[in-house]
Amino acid sequence: MSKERATRRAERERENAIRAAARAQEEERRQRAEARRRRLVGWLPLPRVQPGLLAARRRRNLTITVCLLLLLNLLVWIVSPEWEVRAVFAMVSLLAAPVLHTMLFRRR
Repeated sequence: MSKERATRRAERERENAIRAAARAQEEERRQRAEARRRRLVGWLPLPRVQPGLLAARRRRNLTITVCLLLLLNLLVWIVSPEWEVRAVFAMVSLLAAPVLHTMLFRRR
């Protein structure tokens, strides 16, 4: 009986040591990945998303305006073969973006 318990205890200890080694290896890998990520993007500011309904509405409206302008620019890019027309439309769309945004989402 005592030999069986000692054998089972030794087996449990061996399994626990294997699990502990695997956890230590995984933690070391995670720390290396975190250090690599910090080196790559540590200089970038953290994104700060404002909570609230008004901020969400503002983000949605801005996204709609930007997507609409990108779609129009893509359409001009496909239809027009001249680079001058494409460049002029891109500049005009940048200048007209605030006007378009105001026209689309004007408060009444």
